[in-house]
Amino acid sequence: MEPFAALILPPAHPLNIQLRPPPLGQHCSLAEERASGSVESSCLSEMAVPSTDIFKLGFIGAGNMAESIARGVAKSGVLPPPSIRTAHRRPERRLVFESFGVRILETNSQVVDESDIIVLSVKPQAAKQVLSDLKPFLSDEKLLVSIAAGIKLRDLQDWSGQRRIIRVMPNTPSAVGQAASVFSVMCVGEMATEKDEERVASLFRAIGKVWTADEKYFDAVTGLSGSGPAYVYLAIEALADGGVAAGLPRDLALSLASQTVLGAATMVNQTGKHPGQLKDAVTSPAGTTIAGIHELEKGAYRATLMNAVVAATKRCRELSQS
Repeated sequence: MEPFAALILPPAHPLNIQLRPPPLGQHCSLAEERASGSVESSCLSEMAVPSTDIFKLGFIGAGNMAESIARGVAKSGVLPPPSIRTAHRRPERRLVFESFGVRILETNSQVVDESDIIVLSVKPQAAKQVLSDLKPFLSDEKLLVSIAAGIKLRDLQDWSGQRRIIRVMPNTPSAVGQAASVFSVMCVGEMATEKDEERVASLFRAIGKVWTADEKYFDAVTGLSGSGPAYVYLAIEALADGGVAAGLPRDLALSLASQTVLGAATMVNQTGKHPGQLKDAVTSPAGTTIAGIHELEKGAYRATLMNAVVAATKRCRELSQS
């Protein structure tokens, strides 16, 4: 029986920028990246390590993404849970954060007052009002980190009055320590420092892999890695449904589908081979896999995925202009 890995990851066309993390164990400091001349995008260390640089981290917004990041940071040892704080009016959300040691405050202004780094983790549509309300409490002694999709650095500065700002685009696999996060730095008046960058990198390494890139790529980053997990969930669901249609029990079909996607992604990451090479390696002449791929091509599988990324990118741009 041929493996199913080729059904998930179609060949991709390389971009002009390289967003591949370093080999396991290799560390890339931001200073080294600057010295090497890698200015559009660069890799950062894959692994988070417990830090002796203890600071206070606050979350404005206590939704799922904030929870994922806070859990990852606490679990990794980058910060002890009591150094993390947030506020939320709903008791059930407060209990979730309290369950792993996060300090709960009454208001967002208290979170700002008690934090060195403030993570803005609200819906994009709410960002302007939230930052405007918090503007009297913010100062250049605080570092503002935004994970709000589509909100540009210049808007964050205008709304908040901040000059120390870093914008980050993580994704939902942060909940299991497998996020793909990209960040961009704004140095207005040289207020955002290299230490700020290193601190933010350490936080997001706690929940996955981290890259830096120019902000001009952020809408596309959102369309690909920000929205991408949902595309993959659909693929897993469809593969499992196909297995059921072919006669497999539902639980077995879902387990096989999810493990197949995980295995295929791991092959791409660990071998360094192009997905097209890996696909070709498992498509025997007149075999089962090429028959399946033929059906996918008839359904414009690759074009559909590409169109999904482009559509999500377009929507992100619309959000940034609204």
